[in-house]
Amino acid sequence: MLRKILIPLAVFLYAALPLLPCLASDNPWTNTLYFENDLFAGTDQAYTNGVKYSLISPDLSPHAEEGQVPRRFLEYIYRIPFIRETSPNYSHKAEFSFGQNMYTPKNIAEKKQITTDRPYAGWSYFGMAYHRKFFEAGKPSFMDTVEVQFGLVGPDSFAEESQKFIHGLRDLQRPEGWDNQLNNEPGLVIAYERKWLFFKPDNSGFDYDAILHAGASLGNVSTYANTGMEIRWGWNISKNFGVSIIRPAGSSRLAVDKDFSSYLFAAVDGRAVALDIFLDGNNFTNSHEIDKKIFVADLATGISLSYKGFMLTFGRIERSKEFENQPHSHAFGSVVFSFFYAF
Repeated sequence: MLRKILIPLAVFLYAALPLLPCLASDNPWTNTLYFENDLFAGTDQAYTNGVKYSLISPDLSPHAEEGQVPRRFLEYIYRIPFIRETSPNYSHKAEFSFGQNMYTPKNIAEKKQITTDRPYAGWSYFGMAYHRKFFEAGKPSFMDTVEVQFGLVGPDSFAEESQKFIHGLRDLQRPEGWDNQLNNEPGLVIAYERKWLFFKPDNSGFDYDAILHAGASLGNVSTYANTGMEIRWGWNISKNFGVSIIRPAGSSRLAVDKDFSSYLFAAVDGRAVALDIFLDGNNFTNSHEIDKKIFVADLATGISLSYKGFMLTFGRIERSKEFENQPHSHAFGSVVFSFFYAF
């Protein structure tokens, strides 16, 4: 089944590349495709699927190399004080994204509501983010990200249709309980995260580095505070900000790799959760809900490969129990593909 998805996707990308503008090699647009699914762990439950497409702009700083952004648009950007007066040590980028997350109970063959398991739920959204990155030789690099996501939870997210379509293609168990999903509700998430990158001045060849992060999210879809770290070890480690999984303000792929890079990573993210609509239920109407756990953690491990403007990451994420009656932790796999047009 995976070949049925990846082969048409590769053909589409190959056909589409000549139609897109040829961008500056040192200041490109960044395209990223995310696919997360628990089929990689042999299950079909909890956070069962996530897809996302992200487009990150070239550096919009006045001192940056021109990156195929319309000059008329840049004239307005340069009027913003914190960009107009920025030092060469800072870069400024904008991001636009859209995606869909899907959540189900363990027994998807049951038509009736399962009160001891999580609700069926879908979340389809559009996101806009701003990234500010600092880099100066001999000092830790850091990146600030602010993201706003808005979209829909409930039947109008079309998560039901997405899952039934994919299960039909793969001849899997038809999910029967979507009539019990959360009600329609507009969703808003505002998230901030800072990442710090610690590396040696010359880490060519085999080496390692470390990335710390801390942030928070506020909204009627999710409200939490989070922090964590990542360790990477490998060859010509990319000067980006680590593994990218689908979470608000979680994008990290802002750097271009001209040489071959390969590294292993291990990352942890811990969250103190005040609100999770996918467990707490709808905010403004009555719906299925379940007692959530306040503290949740993700442990991610995997490998990343990059060469001449392409980057591919494979990861496995183990998520701790999210609600009181959950029998065990949940695992899912992640495939992230970025292309930078650094040709």
